[in-house]
Amino acid sequence: QVRLVESGGGLVQAGGSLRLSCAAPGLDGAALGWFRQAPGKEREFVASISRPSSTFYADPVKGRFTISRDYARSTVYLQMNRLKPEDTAVYYCAGESSSGEWDYWGQGTQVTVSS
Repeated sequence: QVRLVESGGGLVQAGGSLRLSCAAPGLDGAALGWFRQAPGKEREFVASISRPSSTFYADPVKGRFTISRDYARSTVYLQMNRLKPEDTAVYYCAGESSSGEWDYWGQGTQVTVSS
């Protein structure tokens, strides 16, 4: 059974940085991504990375967030710089299944950006 485990969330001031990590054993051949859900809003796509290293970003985070992965550690990262209060959300790691859907999800990690 695939199990994704996120870490690295927390409280940071606007303009600061955080790095999220997600252990994704068994998904080395799959695309991995980050999504987020703010209070009262739907879950939204943030970034994804597929083999070998093709990356995609949502417009609100382009130029500020960087997704990367370490295949040796089966881990995907999300480096978040110049954080804004509107980045406050629960961030979820996701893995793509063979059907092409984001079928594997972590439990989420809270990121709070204070103004």
